[in-house]
Amino acid sequence: MRPWMCVFCANEFPPGETPPAVCPICDDDRQWLPVSGPSWTRLDETADNVLTARELEPGLIALSLHPSVGIGQRGLLVTTSEGNILWEPPGFVGPSLVDWLDAHGGVAAIASSHPHLVGASVSLSHRYGRVPVFYNDSDRRWVTRPDPVVHFWSDTTDVLGGVRLVQCGGHFPGSAVLHLPAAADGRGALLTGDTVKGVMQPGMVTFMRSYPNMIPLSPRLVCQIVDRLGDLRFDRLYDAFGVVVREGAREVVESSAERYIGWVTDEIVDPDDPHAPS
Repeated sequence: MRPWMCVFCANEFPPGETPPAVCPICDDDRQWLPVSGPSWTRLDETADNVLTARELEPGLIALSLHPSVGIGQRGLLVTTSEGNILWEPPGFVGPSLVDWLDAHGGVAAIASSHPHLVGASVSLSHRYGRVPVFYNDSDRRWVTRPDPVVHFWSDTTDVLGGVRLVQCGGHFPGSAVLHLPAAADGRGALLTGDTVKGVMQPGMVTFMRSYPNMIPLSPRLVCQIVDRLGDLRFDRLYDAFGVVVREGAREVVESSAERYIGWVTDEIVDPDDPHAPS
């Protein structure tokens, strides 16, 4: 029997005769459910969504589905000397994805920045020899498909080939980034998911508890994210939805955090606001 999948977030749930009553990932103030209520489908191994694979730089490939599923994140494949890391896979196991992964060395580890972007991690792990699915221990209660392949971790942990997960918190207590020290021509890069999110304006990023519901983070949590990135060497940043900060990423994160905190604390005010504090 195939696993259930939430139509709205594309996280997978255990097989069974009937789906869960509600998806806890969506029934939370960080996500949303339509007024019509939850909707379910079976994870379909014959789904014919088209995969586009694009090399972003040596050792890093973006995997996008058309049409997208769930939240619509793009997966990222990190190649290392010890095997491939699949970062934030979609809720999808159709032949376009699986055949492409087979042809490019398979998968040796799977990880995500936070519970929204886990997708079909467990099913893909089973497909590739039950490789570890890294899941932060602080977010343990959000696991939607418990399985022995789920590997809980905290603080920092090495994945493969010098690539490391770093827990930053913020969007979720276990929200993390994946640090690629050899990326960006040796200057280092971060895969941030929604932990640090790109925006429309080049040279800026942001931080939120809920992106669809526009719930901000506290200044304390934004400072925490910046602090936990402090020891990492990085000059480039890739978020979950295609935004890339190609250079100066550390300075962009730090200046964006200062701007964010300034606005939410009234330390920065609009010069045309007659009621702004002096």
